[in-house]
Amino acid sequence: MDNLNQNDSQSFPIEVTEKAVAQIKRILAKDGRPNAFLRVGVKGGGCSGFEYVMKLDTLRKAIDLEKEFDGVTVVCDAKSAVYLRGSTFDYTGNLIGGGFKFDNPNAGRSCGCGTSFTPKAV
Repeated sequence: MDNLNQNDSQSFPIEVTEKAVAQIKRILAKDGRPNAFLRVGVKGGGCSGFEYVMKLDTLRKAIDLEKEFDGVTVVCDAKSAVYLRGSTFDYTGNLIGGGFKFDNPNAGRSCGCGTSFTPKAV
């Protein structure tokens, strides 16, 4: 097996809070696909340069890293992992500003809504 596909906590870039896991479980239950998982990552775009990506998926890629959190599988591609390393993925049910959020130590600056960021200078 390729090292990138191992379920290794040292290679997986993010931690997922209990609140986020509970909300992901609710979303997966509504989705109904037994093999669905949460895919997280980044892509170029957004108002700050990189945009966070979160979606339910069923297809794994050769460059994926994955980890299970209390029965929920979270997958991140190796390219995104560079920008997400050390991040925490959380969920808040607040009426204003609620939802899923990344606490990313690699973000030099973030947009006001928190959906995009500029990486810190290397």
